[in-house]
Amino acid sequence: MAEQRQSRRTFLKTTAAGAAVLASCSLPGTQRKPNIVYILADDLGYGELGCYGQEKIKTPNIDRLAAEGMRFSQHYSGSPVCAPSRCTLLTGKHTGHACIRGNDEVGSRGNVWDFTEMEKNPYLEGQRPLPQGTVTLPGILKRAGYRTACIGKWGLGWPGSEGDPTRQGFDLFFGYNCQRQAHTYYPHHLWRNSGKIKLSNKLVIPHNTPLPQGADPLDPESYREYTQTDYAPEFMGREALRFIDENRNNPFFLYFSTTLPHLALQAPPEYVERYHKIFGEEEPYTGKGYFPCRYPRATYAAMISYLDDQVGQIVARLKKHEIYDNTLFIFTSDNGPTYTGGVDTDFFNSAGPFQNGYGRTKGFTYEGGIRVPMIAVWPGHITAGSESDRISAFWDVMPTFCEAASITPPTDTDGLSFLPALLNRRGSKEHKFLYWEFPEYGGQQAVRLGKWKGIRRDIRKSNMTIELYDLESDIREENDISSLYPEVIGEIEQIMSEQHHPSPVERFKLTALGD
Repeated sequence: MAEQRQSRRTFLKTTAAGAAVLASCSLPGTQRKPNIVYILADDLGYGELGCYGQEKIKTPNIDRLAAEGMRFSQHYSGSPVCAPSRCTLLTGKHTGHACIRGNDEVGSRGNVWDFTEMEKNPYLEGQRPLPQGTVTLPGILKRAGYRTACIGKWGLGWPGSEGDPTRQGFDLFFGYNCQRQAHTYYPHHLWRNSGKIKLSNKLVIPHNTPLPQGADPLDPESYREYTQTDYAPEFMGREALRFIDENRNNPFFLYFSTTLPHLALQAPPEYVERYHKIFGEEEPYTGKGYFPCRYPRATYAAMISYLDDQVGQIVARLKKHEIYDNTLFIFTSDNGPTYTGGVDTDFFNSAGPFQNGYGRTKGFTYEGGIRVPMIAVWPGHITAGSESDRISAFWDVMPTFCEAASITPPTDTDGLSFLPALLNRRGSKEHKFLYWEFPEYGGQQAVRLGKWKGIRRDIRKSNMTIELYDLESDIREENDISSLYPEVIGEIEQIMSEQHHPSPVERFKLTALGD
């Protein structure tokens, strides 16, 4: 126990502020590369921030970023679910070319859903690994002299595998290696590189844990088991601040891949109480797949507000060290909002202008599942309070950061740098189309072609029909007009055929596409 307490004290310790660097982009006698901070929310909907129209959840720190920088209205995630979206971000390849195209637990390893067994055997944690030799964004930046950290959720390779974050370009990893483990905010452990950090939480199995027999669902005491001692986002936030402290005098890349506001519904009581006072009494979520929650609306809002506070803390730490002005800061989300586990997307209008609920948000390539908020700030470079309707996606991040750091990007990326848009430069190259494929939820393909959006669903049922929507007049994708524009359907069909490269992974193959 003494060793464990010492480990926790060492982890929680942050270094004292040292000598400040200049707030400009240069240091005496040299040109310093910009720091890069990329904050990736988990399942945050397009409409869940104040600066994107949210009225019930307070996000003053993120809204301030929008006021200080640029708000994008047509930015897309890499996929409608976690792992493949993160893969496109880190490799610069869309899901027709990427190595990870869906969430794959690799069940052949054993009972990967047994949390007790995972405590004994870390080999059962994590998802399908990024292959050895994968060219990744952190690897590129590291070779260019950046210190690199991934803090939060990984999901691209279990501990010790070729996909371990420390084998894919990160100097530091802290957080959840495994997406399944991240289904509780009070886990038994987190990871720091190759070592476990034990937390003062008992193991409570995240799934299929209903209220105890005879418990009163209206009594908050019935839910005490689901709010424990060590809240994982707090630990991850402190680690992010420590990383900034320790690297304030050299360029760094901080990939803060928070788990907020992904299920389960769990937040510190004081945050929940703020919204309970606003929303009043509500029906409890008694647990069908995720932990029960007495005040689901208040808790969900609390989770987003907690994230907003952490964004404010990171900005404040950058400003304290006088390096905020030399930091390219981006905030976004990995996909659209969820539809289950007690989250009331209709109450919050989580998808904003797009349709809410199952079939239209997370897990699906409609706008509500893949169009995400993105805010970029770089004082002195990005015009404060500006907006961009440039069509962009996660695979554009790699070439963008490379250009910002004066690095030549890989030649095989599917991305285009949006740095010229950030700097308000004219004449930059723009995408003719964006392409997605997703082998789960029935199998899907999607193409954004100018104002057009083509979607193919239920590919695993050999459905090859393409729906067509005009996003300029039908942003909610309610009117399929494919019969009116056969020439557009033909062009989208050709893109779908050309951009799909068969995956070597059996789980990701789509036989109807010739795999």
